[in-house]
Amino acid sequence: MIKRILLATLLTFAGSGLALAHEYKLGSLEIVHPWTRATPAGAKTGGGYLTIVNKGAADKLVSAASDVAGKVELHEMGVKDGVMMMKPLPDGVAVPANGKVEFKPGGYHVMFLDLKAPFKKGDKVKVHLTFEKAGAADVDFEVAGVGETAPAEHEHMNMN
Repeated sequence: MIKRILLATLLTFAGSGLALAHEYKLGSLEIVHPWTRATPAGAKTGGGYLTIVNKGAADKLVSAASDVAGKVELHEMGVKDGVMMMKPLPDGVAVPANGKVEFKPGGYHVMFLDLKAPFKKGDKVKVHLTFEKAGAADVDFEVAGVGETAPAEHEHMNMN
């Protein structure tokens, strides 16, 4: 009986399209659920999002690279004098000691420039992240649908 209930539960989730969160560990850093959106045909840019949880000393994400784009930069979006602005962060993004930093739409993001092909929902984009102290890690950014604000499971995760 328990096996049937477990099997039914697994089949329900498998058919629902619910993806499980993925994360990577790099020293005291956890890179939590990197994702991006699908891009329309002909689009030359895309944004990538993730959360970096730091359980140790302060660090800094200094760069990102990927074969899917001609160039990859760290960017920040914000509002200044009522106007939405975006700027590159050539010095990187600080990751506070025993804290976290969120890359999300409307804020920090990984900017993919001169895309070589569109991002398609369900695909993965391999990105090489380099930190000042922790070193480097290759992570897969899951591709969500066009216009999605975040994958569903990301909104329910406890990041503490």
